[in-house]
Amino acid sequence: MSWIIHHSKSEEYASQAELALKQGDKENAAKLYQQAAEEEAAALNELDSNKVRTLGITVVSASSLYYKAHNLTQTERIAHKWLASDLLPDFSINQLRSILQSVWNEKILQKSGIEFMKGDVLVSVEGGEVFTGGAPLHLMLRKIDEVSSIFYRTIEMLLKRPFRKQRMPSSDIQEQFRPWLLQALPGSYQFAVRVQKPAQMSLFPEATPELEDITQTFLKIVEDAAKETHEDLEKTVPNPEYREAFLRLSRNLAPTDKSPFSRLEIKSATDIEARSITFSPISRQAITKTLRETKKPSKEETEQIKGVLRALHLDRDWLEISFPGTERGNIRISQTGDVIDDVVGPMVNQRVIVDVVVKPDGKYLFRDIQSEE
Repeated sequence: MSWIIHHSKSEEYASQAELALKQGDKENAAKLYQQAAEEEAAALNELDSNKVRTLGITVVSASSLYYKAHNLTQTERIAHKWLASDLLPDFSINQLRSILQSVWNEKILQKSGIEFMKGDVLVSVEGGEVFTGGAPLHLMLRKIDEVSSIFYRTIEMLLKRPFRKQRMPSSDIQEQFRPWLLQALPGSYQFAVRVQKPAQMSLFPEATPELEDITQTFLKIVEDAAKETHEDLEKTVPNPEYREAFLRLSRNLAPTDKSPFSRLEIKSATDIEARSITFSPISRQAITKTLRETKKPSKEETEQIKGVLRALHLDRDWLEISFPGTERGNIRISQTGDVIDDVVGPMVNQRVIVDVVVKPDGKYLFRDIQSEE
């Protein structure tokens, strides 16, 4: 049979597998992915090696399908075989290496005895001071913290917990849902995140199906938040308080023109066909615009203050900005009502931009805050 016949059969089996997954039939889905992978592997045998791009796409597809079938041995075998062939284009080499890293992570996790929710999130930071395999420590610690905050908020939303404005997630969520940092292949600077499966899943019967798809929900939220319009995010996150929190947390991910990196990408680490979600300075501007549009119109004119966030006390409704290197004293900004801990907490002792309303009596009233760097 020809390449096109085997490839068409592979696509048909893969489509059936996806439908089975949506119906919750994981066992049948794995069998169908295995059949799809075998057809794609058969297609490789019929392909002219001079068709370099088609060859690369087919090899990645076959390896990815074996991975979806949970056939890690065959996934690794086909990836190693073609990586050693010197026939593949660069794009497929990079994708195969990513698949191999996922396989190795999966094998290590299986040996650990720890159960995880399905799916990994791959976070890549690029440009500026970041180079292949290396990045400033303070930058990466902050990005890891920001990604974890979005995961915890996603879990709270899926569990239909009341919106949390202050403090850390509740102890049961922190104990039962632990984000793990996984090694990723060097490429700019990358890390993968996976959420540990609760040891006592029975504690959350009201949201078990949704929690199984926590990674996909996380990806959908950040994808919708990064868009120039907010209609899709309103459907994904109906609760306005959660929606605003996700917008602010997503904005924190994006660089400014003064950041030590130029872009951040998020994608599924296990779905090779998934598109990357990109955060850039333009994304930050778009999210800021969305946040302003979702607020009630105000006749009050705002001003921007640039300085260092030196202190805050959200229980008492204020934060304090200092101006190092100048003779200007610290100023206190009141009415921080809609600020939440995990948005503003990482900004302490960092340069920030604060939108304020200045009253005739000289008081500063809070409207918005974001990182300057």
